[in-house]
Amino acid sequence: MDALSRIRSIARACWPWLRIPFWVCTGLLFGFLLPYSLILNQRVQNRFNDLVFAVPTRIYSQPLRLASGVPMNPSTLEVELTFSGYVSDGHGDVPGSWAKKGSTYFISSRGYAGPDGGELPKHLRVTLGNGIVQSVSDLGSGKALSEAHLDPARIATVYGAKQEDRSYVQLSDVPPLLVAGLQAVEDRDFKHHIGVDFTAILRALFADLRAGHTVQGASTLTQQLVRNLFLNREQTMGRKLNEALMAILLEMHYSKARILEAYVNEVFLGQQGNQAVHGFAAGAEFYFGRRLDYLRPQEMALLIGLVKGPSQLDPRRYPDRALARRNLVLDTFATTGLLTPEQARAAKQTPLGVIPDGQLPHNRFPAFMELVRQQITNDFDEDTLRQGNLSIFTTLDPATQLYTEQALSTAINNLGKRGEDTQGAGVVTDAKTGSVLAVVGSKFPDEQGFNRALDAQRPIGSTIKPFVYMVALTQPDRWNLATQLDDSPISMKQPDGSWWTPHNDDNQSHGMVPMVDALANSWNLATIHLGMSVGVPRIKAFLDSFGLTQIQPGPSLLIGAVDLSPLQVTQLYQYIASDGHALPLLAVSGVVDGNGRTIKRYEVEAGKGEYQPAVRLMTWAMQQVATYGTAKSLAEGSLASLHAAGKTGTSNDLRDSWFAGFTGDRLAVFWMGRDDNKPSHLWGSTGGLRAWQELFRKLPTLPLSPAPGEGLEMAWINPADGRRSDPACSGAKQVPVIAGTLSTDSEGCFWQKIGNFFGSGQNAASSSDTPTTNSNQ
Repeated sequence: MDALSRIRSIARACWPWLRIPFWVCTGLLFGFLLPYSLILNQRVQNRFNDLVFAVPTRIYSQPLRLASGVPMNPSTLEVELTFSGYVSDGHGDVPGSWAKKGSTYFISSRGYAGPDGGELPKHLRVTLGNGIVQSVSDLGSGKALSEAHLDPARIATVYGAKQEDRSYVQLSDVPPLLVAGLQAVEDRDFKHHIGVDFTAILRALFADLRAGHTVQGASTLTQQLVRNLFLNREQTMGRKLNEALMAILLEMHYSKARILEAYVNEVFLGQQGNQAVHGFAAGAEFYFGRRLDYLRPQEMALLIGLVKGPSQLDPRRYPDRALARRNLVLDTFATTGLLTPEQARAAKQTPLGVIPDGQLPHNRFPAFMELVRQQITNDFDEDTLRQGNLSIFTTLDPATQLYTEQALSTAINNLGKRGEDTQGAGVVTDAKTGSVLAVVGSKFPDEQGFNRALDAQRPIGSTIKPFVYMVALTQPDRWNLATQLDDSPISMKQPDGSWWTPHNDDNQSHGMVPMVDALANSWNLATIHLGMSVGVPRIKAFLDSFGLTQIQPGPSLLIGAVDLSPLQVTQLYQYIASDGHALPLLAVSGVVDGNGRTIKRYEVEAGKGEYQPAVRLMTWAMQQVATYGTAKSLAEGSLASLHAAGKTGTSNDLRDSWFAGFTGDRLAVFWMGRDDNKPSHLWGSTGGLRAWQELFRKLPTLPLSPAPGEGLEMAWINPADGRRSDPACSGAKQVPVIAGTLSTDSEGCFWQKIGNFFGSGQNAASSSDTPTTNSNQ
C-alpha cells in the first residue's frame, strides 16, 4: 500500500506538468488518430477484399506441330523456338530449352492449355532430314510419338488502363524455395511481426548511424505491399507513417499467406517501354521465357534480387550488377540453410541465363493483328479484351511471318532506285484449311496505320483469269483445256458510246490457240472471247459467291478491271488451293479464359467441295503457267521441284504487280505497286513473283503433285475439233480431261498424212506443245 500511495503522490505532483500533454494526446487519439485509423482501415479492407489483379489479354501464335513428314528445316525450327522464347543451353533438359546434335534436336517443351485442350510438357527428340521431320520421340517414355506440339509464341498483348504485365499465381503453386528465399532476403521475421518490424527498424537505424548514411532498409514485405497497392514513392514522414499504420491494419485482418500471395503477384520486377512487369510469374516469363515452377535456384535468386531495384539491376542493361546481386542472394540462401554451400557455389558459377528479348510484345505483327481484331469483334468487344485474363490463340506461324516480311523487303530492295517508291503486301495461308499463317501490310512490317494487305483496293489484272477459265471448265461438254480459243482483235461499243479495244501485252493476236496456252501466256483477247461465250453474268455470279458484290459486270472484268485487296485475292485462290472448298480465311482458332477453359472455338468444317473436276483442271493449267508460261522462272530455278501452281497479274500501265501461287500445303499472294497509283514499271513476273520466290526459297513446304487430280485422265486431243487424237498427229495436244467426258474413239492421222503428202498441211502442222511466250502478265 505504501508503494501505491507513493505512486499516487508522484502522479498528483506531476499532473500539473502532464495535464496539457495528456489531454492533447487524448484529443489527438480520439479526435484524429482513431477516426483516421478507421478511415484507413476501411480503405485497406475495401481495396484488399476487392483486389483483382489485372492480367492482360495475351495473344498467341499457333502451336508448332512436329510430326513425321511435316516440312521443316533446321533454320525454321530454330526460328520457331526463338520466337517462343526457348533458350539454347546445350542440354535441353529444362522446360523452355533446347540443344542440337547434328540433325537431332533435344527440346524440353513447357506445355500449354489451348482451345484444342493443349499439351503437357515433354522432353522431345526431333530428327530432321531431307526438308522434313523424320521422327519425334518422347525421351521420358522412350516411345515414338505420332505428333507433338510446342507451346505457342506470345505475339501481342491487350492491356487495360494500366500497362501492366502479370500472370496470376496462387501461393500453393509458387516454388517453396522462392517463397522461403524471398522471406530470407527481404523479411526474415515475416511470420512473427505485426506488419512493422520494430527490431529491424532499430537494427537499420544503428547501421545507418554507424555508416553515416542510409545503408539498410527496414520495410517488411507487408509494408512493401502497402506501398505498391496504396501509396506513392515519396520519401516523406507522412507517407512512412501511413505505410506503417496501413501495414498493421492489413495484418490485423488478413493471414500471412493471403498477404504473401498478394505480394508475389504484385511486386514490381521490371519495365519494357511503357509496360510494367508485376509479379514473379510474369517476371519468370519476361526474363527466362519459362513458367515459375520451371525456374532453377539461381534464376529464382535473380528475381528475388531484382526486388531491391529492377531498374538499377536490370540484367539486360547491367548484367554485372545483376550477377553480383544474384550471387549475394545465393549466399543468403546458403547461410539460411535453403541451399547447401556446394549447391550455392554451383549456382553462382552459372551465367544469368536471361533471354535476349522479354516476352512482352504489345503488337509484334500489326498487319496480322488487325485481321485478328476484325475476326473477334463480333464475339469480344474492346472492353472485354481490355478487362483481360483471356488467351487468344491465332493461326499465325512465326517463321512464315518472318520469312514473308523478309521476302517482300528483299524483292523491293532488289529493285534498286525503283524500290524507293514501291510498296507491297503479302498473305500466306494453309492451302488446305484456310488458316492465315502470315500477313504483311507494308515493306516496313512494323509500320502501324494503312494495312495494304487488308485495305488496299487495287486492280488485279490477269490474276482474275483462272476463274474465267474455271467457270468455262464446269461445262466439259463445251470446253476442255485443249479447246481452241479465238485470240483475234476485239472492238466493243460501250454504254457511253466509246469503243473498248483491248489488246495483248505483246500487241499481237495469235489466231486460234488451245485454252491452256491462252492461260499460260495470259493472252487477253482469247480470255475475253471465252468469257463472252461463257457469259459475264455467270462469272460475276461466281465472284459474288465470295462476297465480292461490288464488282461491276462489264467485259473488262474478264481481264482484271477489278479492285480487290490482297486478302480478297487470297480468299479467291484459297478455293482452288483447297480443291474446291470455299473456306473462309481464319486468323483465330480459339479463346481461353484465365482458368484454362475454352470459351470460343473458331472452326470450319469443309464440305464435299464444288466443281472439283474444274478446279483440278485449273490447278494443272496453273502449273503450266509456272512451267512454260508467264511464271516459267519457277520451273527454271531451284523451286522447280515444288511443281507450284500460280498466276501472274499486271494492271494497266504497269501500276500493279501480282502473283498468287500455291504448293502442296501453302498458298501465298503478293502485291507490289505504288501508293500514289503511278506506274511501278513492274510486271507480275518482275514484282509479285519475285517476292513469292524469295519466300519459298526459305519456307519449308510440300510439293504439289504434277499428276492430274482425282477424276481426271490424260488424253491426246485434236484442238481443231476437240476429239481424241493419235499422239503422232501433228498439232495433237496432251491435256487432262474429266474422266468419261470424251469418247474413247480416237481419230487417226490418215487424212492429215494425205494432206501432208500433197503439201497442203505443211504450214498447219505446228505443235502447240512449245508455244511462244511474249506476254509478261
